[in-house]
Amino acid sequence: MKLISEDIPSVNDVSILTEGSGANKRMFISGPFLQAEKVNRNNRVYPMATMEAAVEKYNADYISQNRGLGELNHPAEPVVNPERPAIMTTELKKNGVYFEGKAKVLSTPMGKIVENLLSDGVKIGVSSRGLGSLKPMREGFNEVQSDFVLTTAADVVFDPSAQTAFVEGVYESAEWIYESGFWRQVDLYEQQQRLKHAKAREIAEVKLQMFESLMQSLINK
Repeated sequence: MKLISEDIPSVNDVSILTEGSGANKRMFISGPFLQAEKVNRNNRVYPMATMEAAVEKYNADYISQNRGLGELNHPAEPVVNPERPAIMTTELKKNGVYFEGKAKVLSTPMGKIVENLLSDGVKIGVSSRGLGSLKPMREGFNEVQSDFVLTTAADVVFDPSAQTAFVEGVYESAEWIYESGFWRQVDLYEQQQRLKHAKAREIAEVKLQMFESLMQSLINK
């Protein structure tokens, strides 16, 4: 599965909210976090059914358990580094072709950076991370397939297009599989070399191991 990063182009759609007062005062950001149906500027489209299924699973596995974390200027990895969370998504609901989100700015070191920047009027954007397969379409865009898994609903970014380009550039030849409870990067070159150097009697066994690894990742999703 490929690492897929997306952003919502218009940073003006991200609103800043404050809730509570005094020591309990907290800052939130809200706005469109995800988009379906329309071809985005990364030349990809998410069918509504695919995005709905991914959001439903993310709500169940992450948001409902207070684990919907996001980072500041997200890295090119599918999951959040627990040492670097800046926000926590608390809501993610469908609104037309968009999925509106709300995220709490955390009291972590990275969260404090975000809070101070927002207080000083700095404009931000949000960018999601996920894993899935892409299917080239005749119309020239790539369609995200039904195996798509949303791993991070929102990271805070200041140049979303640059972040996306970095993610795609670094991991364009990599695949990720779910193994023993963790997402693990698998280098396609490494797989190709295993097949290339396998002896004739070993090729079938190597292919079987690769197939079993793939099927296990699908079962564990």
